[in-house]
Amino acid sequence: MSKIEEVAKLVEIGKAKLVGKAVQEALDEGCDPQEILNKGMIDAMAVVGEKFKNNEIFVPEMLVAARAMKKGVLLCGAMLLGTGSVAFAEENTDAQATEAEASDESAEEEAVEVPDAAKDSYDKLQEAEKTLKTTDDHLMMEAPLSFDVPEVDGDAAYCEDNYEETDANHWHYKEYLDWDEANDAKFPESPADGQEGKKVILIVHGAHAWTTCYTEAFQKACDAVGMEVTVYDPNWDQGNQDSYIDQAINEHPDAIALIPLSADHATQQFKKITDAGIPAFCVNTTPEAEAMNYIISYTGPNDWYQMRTLADMLGEKMEGKGGVAYITHNVGGSPYYARCYGPMTELAEKYPDIETLDIQSPGFEASKVKQVVSDWITKYGDKLNAIVLADDSDQAIGAAEACEAAGRDDIVIVAAGISKQGLDLVKDGKLYGMSYQTCQGDAGLAVRTISEWFCGIDVNRVNYLRTDVVTSENTADFEPCQW
Repeated sequence: MSKIEEVAKLVEIGKAKLVGKAVQEALDEGCDPQEILNKGMIDAMAVVGEKFKNNEIFVPEMLVAARAMKKGVLLCGAMLLGTGSVAFAEENTDAQATEAEASDESAEEEAVEVPDAAKDSYDKLQEAEKTLKTTDDHLMMEAPLSFDVPEVDGDAAYCEDNYEETDANHWHYKEYLDWDEANDAKFPESPADGQEGKKVILIVHGAHAWTTCYTEAFQKACDAVGMEVTVYDPNWDQGNQDSYIDQAINEHPDAIALIPLSADHATQQFKKITDAGIPAFCVNTTPEAEAMNYIISYTGPNDWYQMRTLADMLGEKMEGKGGVAYITHNVGGSPYYARCYGPMTELAEKYPDIETLDIQSPGFEASKVKQVVSDWITKYGDKLNAIVLADDSDQAIGAAEACEAAGRDDIVIVAAGISKQGLDLVKDGKLYGMSYQTCQGDAGLAVRTISEWFCGIDVNRVNYLRTDVVTSENTADFEPCQW
C-alpha cells in the first residue's frame, strides 16, 4: 500500500490521530501535496459520501471521517501555499478570506476586559486553558458551546398537560435551561479581583468511578488556577446533600458548586445558597428551569442533545423500524429525563415506525441490568431490536452479558459515555456507539467558568460541553480513557 493509499484509508475510517502522521510521512517521501489532497483525502471523502448515500455508514462515521480529513488538509495546505501552488491558492482564496474575517470577528467577540485587580489571575487562567489536558489528550478547560432555546407555546404546566411524552414539547422546560430575565433573585457581585486564593466547595451527588474522576479533575484545574477546593459527597442521599449545603453555607466559602440529585429539588437548594449571599454554580446535572433564577451559571453536558444524536444514529441503523427498550438513569435527576425521553422523542419524530417496548430503572449494578435485559429478551423475542442505556459502564456490561447469553448479537446497544468499560465494549462490537461526555472536561469547564466570574467577566448562564459520538471507527481518539 502506497503512502497516499494509506492516507485515504485512514481518512475513510476516521483515524484522525493517525492521518497527520501518515500525511507527513507521504510528504517526507516526496509525494506531491496536491496528489495527497486529491487522491488521499478528497477521493476518500467521496467514498465516504457514497457509503452514506447507500446507508452503509451513518452520520457519526461521516463526522469522524471529516475530522480526520481536516488533520491532513492542514499539512497539505501549508505545503501547497508554501510552494506557491496556483491551483490550490485560486480554489481557496475566497474560503481563506472568509475564514480570516471569521477569525477576526471571533477574536473581537472573545476579547474581554479584565479589571486591573484580576489581570494576573486571568493570565494564569488563560495559561491553564491552553496547557491543561485530559487523559485522552483533549483540552481540559475548553471553551463552552451555546445553544439557542427554541420558542414554545405555554408554560411548563401547559407543555406537560397538552403534549404526549413522546413529543419534545412535553419536556421543553426540563430540556432547556430557560430562565426569567426579570427575576428578583439578588446575585452576589463578582469581587473582580481574580480566582487565586478563593475557596470553593464542591458538593457532588454520590460515590462512583465517574465522580472520583470528576473530583480529581476539578482539583487539578483548581490547583492550576490557584483556587482552593473542598469536596462533600452525600452518597446519593437527598437529605445528606441538603445537610452539606447547610454546612457549606456556614463555612462562608467564596463559591459553591453543586451537582443536584434532583432536578425539581434543585430550585430550593440554589435559592438557599443565593439567599445566603454566596455565588452558586450548577455543574454537570441540569436543574429545572426555575432554578436558573438562583444560579450564576450552569456548566456541563447538553444531555438532551447528545442523546438525540445517539438516537439519530440508532434510527438509521434500525432502518426506521423495530422495537427499542430503555434503561434509565436514577429517577428524578435530569439525566433520567434526558437519557430516556431525549432519544425517545427523537425516534418518535423521525422514525414513527420504531416502537418503545419498555422503560426500566434498575440502577447501575450490572447483575440487575442483566436480569432486566434477559427478561426483555424472553418477553419480546425478535421484537426487541435495540436498547438505549443511560450509562456505558456497568449498565452496558450487564446488557451485553444478557445479549451474549441469549445469543442475541443482533440487538443494537447505544449508551451515554465514556468509560473504559464502554470503550472496550465498542471495540469488541458489543456496543454500537456511545456519546462522548468528557468527565475531566466537564470539571475543567466548571472551574474555568467559576474563575472567569471571579475575574469580573460576564459568564454565560449556560455553558455546554462539546458533544461527540464514539464508534468502532474512532476509539483511538479517546484513549486512554478518562475513567
